[in-house]
Amino acid sequence: MIRTYPLGQEIGNYSFFSYEIHEALHFSEPEIIGLIQLIRQIENEYAQRIDKHTEELIVANLEMILKYCKRYYERQFYTRSNQSKGHIVSFEKYLHEYFESGKHLEKGLPTVSECGEALNMSGHYLSDLLKVETGKSVLEHIHLYVIELAKTSLLNSSKTVGEIAYELGFEYSQNFSRLFKSKTCMSPREYRTLT
Repeated sequence: MIRTYPLGQEIGNYSFFSYEIHEALHFSEPEIIGLIQLIRQIENEYAQRIDKHTEELIVANLEMILKYCKRYYERQFYTRSNQSKGHIVSFEKYLHEYFESGKHLEKGLPTVSECGEALNMSGHYLSDLLKVETGKSVLEHIHLYVIELAKTSLLNSSKTVGEIAYELGFEYSQNFSRLFKSKTCMSPREYRTLT
C-alpha cells in the first residue's frame, strides 16, 4: 500500500529498522499514549467503510509514527551523549586494533556491521550514533582513518602506491587512489610530492 505514496520511497531512510533488539526505544508515558492514539486512528480507518481517503489517512498516520520514532531515537543519542562519547572512543580503539593486528590484510577494510558487532550494536545504530556526535558515519570514519595511515606511509616510505594500497587492505590500488583523491582532492602521487 505505501509503495504508491512518497513514504514508499522514504521508508529506507528510517535506519532504525536495522537496529538490534537491544537498541530499542525507551518511551515516556506521554509518548506511548501519543503513539497508541496514532495506531488507534489507523485501526479506526481500517475498520470503517473504505473510501477514497482511507489509504491516504492510514499512510499519513504511519508516517507520523515513523517520524516520532525517528525523533525519539535521535533524542536518545543526544541525551546519552556521555555514553555515546565512550562508544566513539571504543570505535576508534577498535579501528586501531583492527589495523595493528593485520586483519585488514586478510579481510580488507572493516565493514560497518563488523564495527557495530565489535561494540555490541548494529552497524546502523553505531553509524547513526556517530553521525549525531561527529557528523560522520562509520564508513566515513573508516575512510578517514585509512587516509591518515596512507598519508603517513606516502610521506615516510619509498613503497609504491600499489604496495601501500595493498598494505592498507585494498585489493585494487585504483580503489585506494579513488578514495584518497575523493578525501584529499589530490592523488596519492601528488600528495607524496608535497614534501
